[in-house]
Amino acid sequence: MDNLVEKLDPIFVVDLFPKLNGKLIDLLKSLEPQEWQNPTICPLWTVKDIVSHLLDTNLRKISIYRDNYFCESGQNINSYQDLVAYLNQLNADWVKATSRISPKILIDLLDQATKEVYLVLKALDPFQTSIFSVAWAGEETSDNWFDIAREYTEHWHHQQQIRLATNRVEQDRIDTRELYFPVLDAFMRALPYTYRNTNTEENTLLKFNITGESGGSWFLLRQNNNWQLVKELSLAITTEVNIDQNIAWRLFTKGIDKQLALKDISIIGDKELAQPVINMLSVMA
Repeated sequence: MDNLVEKLDPIFVVDLFPKLNGKLIDLLKSLEPQEWQNPTICPLWTVKDIVSHLLDTNLRKISIYRDNYFCESGQNINSYQDLVAYLNQLNADWVKATSRISPKILIDLLDQATKEVYLVLKALDPFQTSIFSVAWAGEETSDNWFDIAREYTEHWHHQQQIRLATNRVEQDRIDTRELYFPVLDAFMRALPYTYRNTNTEENTLLKFNITGESGGSWFLLRQNNNWQLVKELSLAITTEVNIDQNIAWRLFTKGIDKQLALKDISIIGDKELAQPVINMLSVMA
C-alpha cells in the first residue's frame, strides 16, 4: 500500500497576489466613511482594524524577508498557545497604535506594501525551507511554497471578512475557483494535524468534499499509526463529509458558530470520525 500512495501536490499561488490585492484596494476605495467602522466576524475588530492588521503583516513580511530585520521576539514561548498569545498581543498593539491613521493613508500604505510583498515572495525558491513554519498544520519546518500559500489564505480570508461586513461579497467576487480553491486546498493541509489524536483502524480512508464551484475533494488515510493526505485511492470510504463552500472558510477561521455551520454540513458514515474537521482551525488561534 505504501508505494501506491500519492501525496498531494504543492500549492503555487504567488502570481495570484497582484489580482487578489488589486481587488482589495478597489474595494477599500469604494467604501463610504461610515463603513470603515462596521463590525466584522473577527471578534472586536472593525473593517478599519482588519485593514490595519493587513498592513502590519505586509510590513513585517517585507522587513523580515527583504531587509532581514526581526523585531524583538516574545519571551517564554514554550507552546503553541504561548505563540498564539504573543501574536494576538502583537496584533492588538498595532491596531491600537494605528487607530489614529486615516483610511486614506491606510489604503495608500497598503497598496504600496502589497506590491512590495509580491516581489519579495516572487523571489523566494518555493522548495527552500521557510523562515517560518505553518504551525496550524503541525509543521516544525515548512517549504516556502506552503508558507506563501498560508500568507495567501490570510490575504484572502481577511478581504472576505471585509466584504461580508460591507455587503460586497457578490461585488467583484473573490470566491471564484481561481482565487478561492487555493485557499481551501491550503486550509485542508491542516487535516493530518487535526486528526493526530484520532485513532482508528489501519487503512481507514476519509473523504472531505467542499461543495460548490470553487470546491474539491480531499482524502485522509490512516497508515502506520499516522494520518496523511493522499490522492484518491480505491479503498472503501469510512466517512464522507460535505461542507458548503460558502461556510468552509468561515468554519476554518473561527468565523462562524459551529452549531450554525452544521446546517451546511452533511456526513455519510461514521459521524464520530467527522467531528475533528468540524473543529479544525487553519489560522493561528
